[in-house]
Amino acid sequence: MKFQNLVLEQIAYEIPNEIFSSERIETELSDLYEKCKLPHGRLELMTGIKARRHWPAGTKPSNIAAQAAKNLFTKSKIDPQSIDLLIHASVCRDFLEPATASVVHEHLKLSPHCQIFDLSNACLGMLNAVLVAGAMIESGQIKRALIVSGENGGPLLEQTLKTLKNDPSIDRKSIKKYFANLTIGSAGVAMTLCHKDLCPQGISILGGEVATDSEASHLCRGDGNPDSLIMQTDSEELLKAGIKLTGLNWERTKTELSWTNESVDWVIGHQVGEAHERLVLENLGLRQKKTHITYDEFGNTGSAAWALTLARLLENKNQPQKGERMAIVGIGSGLSCVMLGMLWNT
Repeated sequence: MKFQNLVLEQIAYEIPNEIFSSERIETELSDLYEKCKLPHGRLELMTGIKARRHWPAGTKPSNIAAQAAKNLFTKSKIDPQSIDLLIHASVCRDFLEPATASVVHEHLKLSPHCQIFDLSNACLGMLNAVLVAGAMIESGQIKRALIVSGENGGPLLEQTLKTLKNDPSIDRKSIKKYFANLTIGSAGVAMTLCHKDLCPQGISILGGEVATDSEASHLCRGDGNPDSLIMQTDSEELLKAGIKLTGLNWERTKTELSWTNESVDWVIGHQVGEAHERLVLENLGLRQKKTHITYDEFGNTGSAAWALTLARLLENKNQPQKGERMAIVGIGSGLSCVMLGMLWNT
């Protein structure tokens, strides 16, 4: 799909104060490490993740998302009453019903005419929301959308550590399905998309493509409630399937946008970890492009990952310049892939 009039107007984030270093996690699991003959430092060595952050117990996804949105409004001149659509797009939600977006709407005191709903698709929620909101803006249904995510991986980490420390059946083989849980972090993000007439200097979202491999849907599955999450992942097979799917979708994306690899100046991949980043970008032929990472200090923040990474990049002196293009590479369990092309106008 292509967009002619869609821009990313503003972006902001909220991060927790509590830091869980990889060393701290391995210290808690020292008895299991010794039992399974795992070398200390393995977690950081394999993933490149030094730390991840988590919120205090009981923190709701709606509070996280709402605070990120408040940060956005504080740093911009955007009137909250001008928001036509609010999408809450994280893995984590307050409850099954009603939509967590309704709680965020109340926190932000948005207009009663603002349409709301939740959109959840594992780590791809924010990217899927961009496509949905973008289509509505492009068609003239709305002028401005607010997309938020409030990811809280703390309960998953705590439950995983409890399981690994107390289940005597865990061995060197069975621990593998819990390994991805130890990389999960937390963050809140918010972004506004609008018609370019409202923000001519915004970052143009040119369009993108999607691809699905549902035969891989069994490779990563999570469940539970906001205070006690569980997840099991076949990380090796998920990586193999993800590399194949992103390769397929990158060819489709280049065709849709009339790009070649030489068209790309920057690339942001999903922040799973160092090995995932390297192998995926090498397969796409984008390994040498300029990039930015956040997985090293925040871990895998789910649907918030690419937006957090972009927001942090835009705080740096070394950031995209006018005329430069960026590819966004999104991959989520299911297995789904979304890729976007973006153009800097200022």
